[in-house]
Amino acid sequence: MQLKYHIVQLGCQMNISDGERVQKVLDELGFVYTEQEEEAQLLGVIACSVRQKGIDKVYSKVNKWNKWKDHKSLITFVSGCVLPADREQFLKLFDMVFPMSELPSFPDMIRQYGIVTPAGIRHLDEGIDDLIQEHETNINPAAFKLVPLQETGAPLNIPVTESNKHIDDFWHIKPKYGSGFEAYIPIQNGCNKFCTYCAVPYTRGREVSRPSSEIMKELKELVDNGFKSITLLGQNVNSYGLDRKGKELSFAELLKQIGEFGEKSDKDFWVYFTSPHPRDMGDDVLEVIASYTCLAKQIHIPVQSGDDNVLERMNRNHSIEKYRNIIHSIWRLLPEATVFTDIIVGFTGETDEEFENTRKVMEEFKYNMAYIAQYSPRPGAVSSKWADDIPKEVKKERYHKLTGELMKHSLAYNKGLIGKTFNVLVRGEDRKTGYLSALTEGRIIVRFASEDKSLIGQFVQVRITSAAPFSTEGELVKVIDYISEINT
Repeated sequence: MQLKYHIVQLGCQMNISDGERVQKVLDELGFVYTEQEEEAQLLGVIACSVRQKGIDKVYSKVNKWNKWKDHKSLITFVSGCVLPADREQFLKLFDMVFPMSELPSFPDMIRQYGIVTPAGIRHLDEGIDDLIQEHETNINPAAFKLVPLQETGAPLNIPVTESNKHIDDFWHIKPKYGSGFEAYIPIQNGCNKFCTYCAVPYTRGREVSRPSSEIMKELKELVDNGFKSITLLGQNVNSYGLDRKGKELSFAELLKQIGEFGEKSDKDFWVYFTSPHPRDMGDDVLEVIASYTCLAKQIHIPVQSGDDNVLERMNRNHSIEKYRNIIHSIWRLLPEATVFTDIIVGFTGETDEEFENTRKVMEEFKYNMAYIAQYSPRPGAVSSKWADDIPKEVKKERYHKLTGELMKHSLAYNKGLIGKTFNVLVRGEDRKTGYLSALTEGRIIVRFASEDKSLIGQFVQVRITSAAPFSTEGELVKVIDYISEINT
């Protein structure tokens, strides 16, 4: 009997990376992936407690799956970023609920539940053959939509260290990468910042840095295997190593080590990272990025609000002036870099004047991309104890105003690219028939006419011919030998 599994993934890039490790564990147990959840006997969710909307999706899925149990054998599980209040409810609805750091024990959980795995059929002698079920996991990166991580607070009375108890064992699981040319490398787990809207310290625990030797080993293996876009992941990547001060590299030193490897390598690749916190961002990181070709010239630096009073209520521990200095350093040290950000509108007590200050910040910094979210409190979050006093229609209006501001500046930047030629990484077929979609080093979307699918995962050269607010269009110049191109 072929055992199948299907996974629904919600949340951020960290959840995508976590899901790749879940897939690897299940594949090694002999389970088989299916995109159709109706075919699966093992159904799981990588959850995100950051927004109520994300949790609502979890309840919708498990309620549907539990109805299926009336006429088929089925096992369900949930992991990922889950607040304690949600976990209590999930325990009543899912068969298995566990933090991601407990993933190494997942095979034992399955066996103890009474399931014979395909691999286990050959050598298990524990008498758990009374229930055989099919399990199949689906992780579909193409269908995944990024849910920003900055939209909730967290309970004050919950321990924040338990989630990381076995994180080293988790990192040792080799992921099943969802792409042959793009990959994520977790370098850190957890957060110490305690923003009043954010759940991460309570779902992932305090900051724990992964050993740099393991990070470099994974990165080198990816590069040797032809991966061309690699993103370092952490809740606050630029505080990497601070929990092991004197025993581990700083984030700038880690990037330098990666850069030096890139200089010696005969492979072509770009390395990105997300997300840094303004409080810990210094020129040292930017100077390293400027020094090495493989370190991509794109910075994602969340601002969240353009008003100091709102930032104080958010417990962000930085001012707009501090943030402005960071942007000016980016412009000075990395003049070619694109800048992305995250913003929340309608946070508790946000006045018209405070919102206007955020709009002015967008006008001043002219972001290439901003992930704008309408604030929604989550049960148990610090800010959920405060009145959600901004009407939905006002949040929506502010969201549209900022989106309009973003579109204006993005379009102006993209128009400035017309006539220029860029090296881009082809990522797949575009929604426009007969076109492929690619990204510049600064992660600007470029589509160009071609039906040659062999170009997917390759660097090509494209000349930009037209621009829209969030994308550009161009014509293929040539397929390039990236290393020789950048050295000439």
